[in-house]
Amino acid sequence: MYTSEGQLWIATGESPIMLNQGMANRHGLIAGATGTGKTISLKVMAETLSEAGVPIFMVDIKGDVCGIAKKGEENKHVTEQLEKCGVKCDFPYKDYPTVFWDVYGEKGIPVRTTVSHMGPTLISRLLGLNPTQEGVLEIVFRVADDSQLLLIDIKDLRSMLTFVSDNAKDIQVKYGNVSAQSVGAIMRALLALENAGGDVFFGEPELDIKDWIKTTSSSAGVINVLDCVKLANQPLLYSTFLLWLLTDLYEILPEVGDLDKPRMVFFFDEAHMLFNDAPKALIDKIEQVVRLIRSKGVGIYFITQNPSDIPETVLAQLGNRIQHALRAFTPSEQKAVKSAAQTFRPNPAFDTEEAISVLGTGEALVSFLDEEGAPSMVQRAFILPPQSFMGPCGDDIRNNIVNGSDLYLKYKDAVDNRSAYEELEEKREEREKAEAEAEAEKERIAQEKEEEKERIAQEKEEARKKREEEHERHEKEREEARRERELKKKFAMVNKVASSAASQIGREVGRKVLRGIFGNLKW
Repeated sequence: MYTSEGQLWIATGESPIMLNQGMANRHGLIAGATGTGKTISLKVMAETLSEAGVPIFMVDIKGDVCGIAKKGEENKHVTEQLEKCGVKCDFPYKDYPTVFWDVYGEKGIPVRTTVSHMGPTLISRLLGLNPTQEGVLEIVFRVADDSQLLLIDIKDLRSMLTFVSDNAKDIQVKYGNVSAQSVGAIMRALLALENAGGDVFFGEPELDIKDWIKTTSSSAGVINVLDCVKLANQPLLYSTFLLWLLTDLYEILPEVGDLDKPRMVFFFDEAHMLFNDAPKALIDKIEQVVRLIRSKGVGIYFITQNPSDIPETVLAQLGNRIQHALRAFTPSEQKAVKSAAQTFRPNPAFDTEEAISVLGTGEALVSFLDEEGAPSMVQRAFILPPQSFMGPCGDDIRNNIVNGSDLYLKYKDAVDNRSAYEELEEKREEREKAEAEAEAEKERIAQEKEEEKERIAQEKEEARKKREEEHERHEKEREEARRERELKKKFAMVNKVASSAASQIGREVGRKVLRGIFGNLKW
């Protein structure tokens, strides 16, 4: 519960344990085994900070954190916890100003970012790329930037990969080698991401994180709840999304130094997912963001089962701690308990290591930073119960909140703006059109040549036929002339024979006439 003196009442040990709101941006850790009360601590801190006017972001992995939007109800567990915490006044049950978000857009306002905004480093982690493939992806992003091509969604990235692969020889001169094998591997990873539903995260309108840094008209901090029940089934997408939030916050918020209270506080549940299989360069980046972002007025709280889930370089930045019970049945678990105990400033009243193993549900070891920023002595304490509902709020309440939000109108409909895909498709179509026109022109020229060849062949054939016809005509004329000459010869011979015959006949006739006239003349 919030107090007017700027102190946040979180738990009660020998006396009320307060978190100074001016130290709330120094980050923190809520740790403990399953079922020991981490979610209660998370909700109490979020509620109290909201009452202090601090906007909150928190993830809902199990689906019960959403109850913060519903007024709490009295029950025996809450009554018992209030008695342990020494709360004797009427406990004010209330709901809190909540906005629901969901990467898939099913149980909240859609959350999107662009491929360009997430950047090649986080996308490489999301796709599980090796260093060589990551290098190729870096080239793809650089080429896109230099070509002023926007990478908004997956199809933009796929088109860009194809473009770079098709122009690898030209690109490698300026940017480096791009192998077809690496491009193929990235393409397959993109397909796997799409099959897992991860492509819904990329698009527009892109989330403006400043929409999360809001207060109500009564100056209460708005609590942004990201439904992660489905998202947590994709650990890589979940962790990459949270890492993107951290880096985006770091990049967009200005330096403000130490404020009297945080500008915003983030609670990251299942924090171990952030660091599983993360390369050292990425862990170094997280450590840098966590270390520097507090100067921008942002507090980050990691919720996990064991402090050892967090890299030591990051763990060292977490000054406010709530440690619930840890089980120690194996040597490795006993070592983890000892390690967790050593992170606290000892209290001579009890053995910290022993206490961690015997804490009950709703009980924790608590150490917050004092006004000077120094860790306070660890105290064994009972965490206050939440003032909101212990459990899910129900779909009716959730839907009413989502549909009634102005932010829902802003983000609900995806918009496919002109980007790399459209630009490259247009260029491809222009290139194909030019190639088609060139091919058509080539075919036209070839057709003309073929037609010219056929025309020449036809003219030659016609000339040949004409020559043959002329030859036949000449042969015919010569044959006719020959026949005519032969006929004339025959006629001449006939005439000659006839003349000769006629002469002979004439002579014979003459003889007969003369014989008749002259008598016994012989032939």
